[in-house]
Amino acid sequence: MVFIGPAILGLVIGAIVGVGAAYLLLKPKTEQAQQEFEQALEETRKTTERESQAILETTRQEAQKIRAEAEKVVERRYKDLARAEERVDKRSQNLDQQAKKLEQREQNLNKRQSRLDRQQHRLTSIEQERRTQLEQLAALTTEEAKQLLLADVEKEARQDMARVMREIEDEAKENANRKARELVAMAIQRIASDQVAELTVSVVPIPNEEMKGRIIGRSGRNIRAFEQAAGVDIVVDDTPEAVSVSSFDPVRREVARRALEKLISDGRIHPARIEKLIKDSRSEVNQVIKEAGEEAVYEANVHGLHPQIVQMLGRLKYRTSYGQNQLYHSVEASKIAAVLAAELGANIEVSKMGALLHDIGKAMDHDQEGTHAQLGAEFCARFKVPPNVVNAIAAHHHEVDPESVEAIIVEAADAISGARPGARRESLENYIKRVRTLEEIATSFPGVESAYALQAGREIRILVKPDKIDDLESMRLSKNIAKSIEETMQYPGQIQVTVIRETRAVGFAK
Repeated sequence: MVFIGPAILGLVIGAIVGVGAAYLLLKPKTEQAQQEFEQALEETRKTTERESQAILETTRQEAQKIRAEAEKVVERRYKDLARAEERVDKRSQNLDQQAKKLEQREQNLNKRQSRLDRQQHRLTSIEQERRTQLEQLAALTTEEAKQLLLADVEKEARQDMARVMREIEDEAKENANRKARELVAMAIQRIASDQVAELTVSVVPIPNEEMKGRIIGRSGRNIRAFEQAAGVDIVVDDTPEAVSVSSFDPVRREVARRALEKLISDGRIHPARIEKLIKDSRSEVNQVIKEAGEEAVYEANVHGLHPQIVQMLGRLKYRTSYGQNQLYHSVEASKIAAVLAAELGANIEVSKMGALLHDIGKAMDHDQEGTHAQLGAEFCARFKVPPNVVNAIAAHHHEVDPESVEAIIVEAADAISGARPGARRESLENYIKRVRTLEEIATSFPGVESAYALQAGREIRILVKPDKIDDLESMRLSKNIAKSIEETMQYPGQIQVTVIRETRAVGFAK
C-alpha cells in the first residue's frame, strides 16, 4: 500500500504532463489546418459565384431568344388571323350576293308557278271538255273505255308473256336436250351391255314322251314330291318333248329346273332322289348367286358392301323386268351413273353404289310387302349402307324426295338403262292398255279435242280447241297432263306430251 499510492500519483502526473506536451505540439498544426480550410472555403465560394453568374447570363440569353421567337410566332398568327378575317369578309359578301340572287330566282319561280297553275287549270278544263265530247261520240263512259283499254292491254300482255315463255322454254330445252343427249350418248356408248330375256316359266326338254309319265310317277307321287320340295309348279301338258317349271320366285324356278334336268339325265326318279337333287341344286344356285353378286360388284367397281348385300344382289341374276335382266341392268345403271356423276362433278362412289343397289328390293318383293324401292332401302339400311345411298335407292321412283344430286343421278341412270332401245319389252296386252290409259288421261282435260299415242306409247300428241285454249294455256295443259301421267301410271322410260293448237281459216273464191 505504501508503494502503490506514489506510483499512481506518478502515473497521473505523467499523463497530465504528456497531454500538455501533445497539446503544445499539435496547436500550430491545428491553426494551420484551420487557415487552409478557410482559404479553400473562400475559393469555393468565389468559384460558385462565378459559375452562378455564368448560368444566369446563359439563362438570360436563352430567355431573350425564346421571347424573340414567341414574338415572331404571335406576329405571324396575327397576320394569319388578319388574312382569315379578310377571307371571311369576302365570303360573307359573296353569300349576301347569292342570297339576293336566290331571292330573285324564287320570285321568278313563283311567277312561273302561277302561270303553270293557270295553264294546268286551263288544260284540265279542255281535257274535261274533250273527254265529254269523246264520250258523246263513242257512247262510252270513262270506266267502260278504261275496261276496254285494260282488256286490250291484258290480251297483248298475255300474248307477249306466252311468246317470251315459249322462247325461254325452247332455249332451255334446246340447251338441256343437247347437253343431255351428249351425256346419255356418251354414257350408253361407253357402257353397253347385253340384255338377257327370261320368262317366269322355264322349259325343260325331255328325251321322249315316256319321261312325262316317270316324272309324274305312280298316282302322281313323284310330281307332288318335286313340287313340295322345290316350291314350284310342274306343268306337264301336250307340249311335245318338254316340261315346264312355273314359279314367280325366279330362284326357286332355277333350282327346280336344274334338279329336273339332273333327274331326267340320271333316270332314277323317286321322292328320295328328288329331295337330294333339289338340295344339291339349291347349293349350286346359291353358289352361282354369290359369284354373280361378287362379279357384279367387281364389274361396277363398288367396294365395302356387306356379304349379305352382295348375296341379295346376286339373286337379281334370275330376276327380269319387261324382259330386262335386273342384275345386268343394275351394273349398267351403275356405270352410267358413274359417267354422269363425273361429268356433273358429283360424288362418283355414292352414285355408283346407289345405282348398283337401286333395284335390290326386286330380289325380295315377291315374298314381302312393300315396293321394291322401299324394301331395298330398308334392307341396305340394316347393313350400314351410307344414308345418302339409302335415300337414292328409296327415291329412284319418286316415293320419297331426293336429298342429293346423287339421288337424281341414280334415277336418271335407271331411266337411261331401262329406256334405251332394245333394253325392255312388254306384252301386247299391257302395251294396248298403257296406250289407252294415256289417251284417256289426255282427253279427260277440258278443251282437248283428241289425243293420239305415238312411238310405242313414248309420246302422246294432243289436239286442243283453239277457241278455248290459248298459247299460254297450251303450255300449262302439257305440264298438267304430264304430271297426271306421272301420278297415275307405271311405265319404263319417259313419255313426251305434245299439245298442238291449230287455227285454220278457209275461204272460197268464186
